[in-house]
Amino acid sequence: MNKNKIKDYTLIENYIQEVKSSQLKINVNDLGAGSRKLNTRQRRISSIAKTAGTKQKYGKLLYRFAKEYGKNDIVELGTSLGIGTMYLALGSGMANIHTLEGCTETYSYAKQSIEKKGITNVSFYNTEFEEGLELLLEDQKIIPDLIFIDGNHRYEKTLQYFNYIKKYIHNDTIIIFDDINWSEDMHNAWKEIQQDKKVSVSIDIFQWGIVSCRKEQTKQHFVIKF
Repeated sequence: MNKNKIKDYTLIENYIQEVKSSQLKINVNDLGAGSRKLNTRQRRISSIAKTAGTKQKYGKLLYRFAKEYGKNDIVELGTSLGIGTMYLALGSGMANIHTLEGCTETYSYAKQSIEKKGITNVSFYNTEFEEGLELLLEDQKIIPDLIFIDGNHRYEKTLQYFNYIKKYIHNDTIIIFDDINWSEDMHNAWKEIQQDKKVSVSIDIFQWGIVSCRKEQTKQHFVIKF
């Protein structure tokens, strides 16, 4: 492991310990399918950290995806506390990370925390996903290299995001769906995405579903134990 990667992982792991021990309370406005474990509106940061955010082994994989594919622009749907955001930002080097979060106080906490770490290649958007995607893909004409979807775990919404996003990607764009087995809704959405005519390669690693839409690639599906 090179020195830069060790430095990046240490920075992120220190932040994870910070949020896991934080007793700060924020008001959470969950615009997605919500949490099965946290039903109260006011939540401690430490409680959110236990049930949300990117787990370490997936975070390191996200870092590697960002390093390999994140050349210019990366879009993240669902900032939460910003753990996944940090893996994307540090992994990609200086690609532009565009992260969307619907909850105002969660957005503010993540934004302030990441900026304090000296990470400068992240743009934060406090918006619902539909509006944020329209702003980025239609208005700003961003063509993302990598898209990480971790929010609003509903069948209809997941398909809506995919069907919208697929019109604005390039041939080598990678799309990652988090929590594909979180619920029957998410599992069914993932199965439908796999069958989409534009999808050439789909990879199931249980928590994530990863798709590529390369035109020259023969349609294939893989299940990998990770």
